[in-house]
Amino acid sequence: MNSLEAITSLMQEERLGAVVTVVAGDGIGTKAVVDYERGVISGDLAEAVADDVLVDAAELMLREQSRTLSYGDDSVFIETIAPQPRMLIFGAGHNAQPLTNMARQLGFRVVVADARPMWATADRFPDADEVIVGWPGAVFEKIALDRRTYVVLLSHDPRFEDPVFAEVHGKPIRYLGAIGSRRTHAARLERLAADGWTQEELDSIYGPVGLDIGAETPAEMAVSILGEIIQARYGQGSGLSLRGEIGRVHKQRGEEEGTS
Repeated sequence: MNSLEAITSLMQEERLGAVVTVVAGDGIGTKAVVDYERGVISGDLAEAVADDVLVDAAELMLREQSRTLSYGDDSVFIETIAPQPRMLIFGAGHNAQPLTNMARQLGFRVVVADARPMWATADRFPDADEVIVGWPGAVFEKIALDRRTYVVLLSHDPRFEDPVFAEVHGKPIRYLGAIGSRRTHAARLERLAADGWTQEELDSIYGPVGLDIGAETPAEMAVSILGEIIQARYGQGSGLSLRGEIGRVHKQRGEEEGTS
């Protein structure tokens, strides 16, 4: 399989991968295509750096980032190929409308679900890829949960949110956020603990959902939630203001903590 065929295969099968290109040193211009789960599927990596490159490529793939990294006299560009992320929004209230619109602009494939037919309509969510009228089970019958899945709960009703938690429990989803006050979230955690969730699993829930930016309106809440999702997606960032920081805006691999 040549490089083009390997890249096409990754994209068609919606698999996580990367293209590794030598940009300096011996073998400049040579390429290898890496599948996150299968390893090198096309081309070759120089034996002297292969192990280190694969470790770094795996880390970058998980963060959906691309970087040029140096290994002695050799430099390689690792370009991540990531499948389109999916956002499942449960609850079709007013908060869900700007979230759907903004998520689509960020490249998410968005599904909105609600059991109330007067709320879950195509007219109210023209930017959604799919609007499902029904309880959460109707969504999970259609969609397999994986690491590209982001779940946002915008319903306070335990009758609607508890089935979602039951379905996502133990699944390798990327993000699970739930709206509500601190008291609501504390009650939620008690229910989940009683259902067998470990402390680590409980700590992985983003609740109350979103970054603390003083959001008041539905659109502002969408910005808050998506800011948190972006941070979770790329696995970096403090969520604090960049104003007054010294150094790079975004840290490169190997830079000391405290720069941004």
